[in-house]
Amino acid sequence: MHDSDRAARVPHRSSVFPMTLAAGAVVLAVILADVSTPREAAAQTTCAPTRPDMLGPFYVAGAPARERTGEGLVVSGVVRSAGACTPIPGARIEWWSVNPKGDYDDAHRATATAGPEGRYRYETDPPIGYTGRPPHLHVRVSAPGHRVLVRE
Repeated sequence: MHDSDRAARVPHRSSVFPMTLAAGAVVLAVILADVSTPREAAAQTTCAPTRPDMLGPFYVAGAPARERTGEGLVVSGVVRSAGACTPIPGARIEWWSVNPKGDYDDAHRATATAGPEGRYRYETDPPIGYTGRPPHLHVRVSAPGHRVLVRE
């Protein structure tokens, strides 16, 4: 892929507000809803699934496999099944956010895989707010037998 092709597929953000997210660590437990019948789900001990958000216009499939796209903000946690609250090893976790200038770019996109106990860790630059939006990260989590989850 040529640099001009890559630039054409990466959305651009302008009108950056000088807002920053405090650097540090965030622990996030992601609960994926099972794809099962209501009867099967009722027979299991359950935990509430994480509520989804919209995918939005800045998602680009095919982010490289990596657990770090910057430094200053660490997000870690466990991906669990809503059906039995058990860890989901091998869940696919895709991250994307703006760079320190407020633009979405490929350097701030990553795909990670949850470990044997469903654990993950991602480090990136603290995102900034833009066009009336607070600082935020996007995440898309998927696993076989579960509904895809998108959150900010």
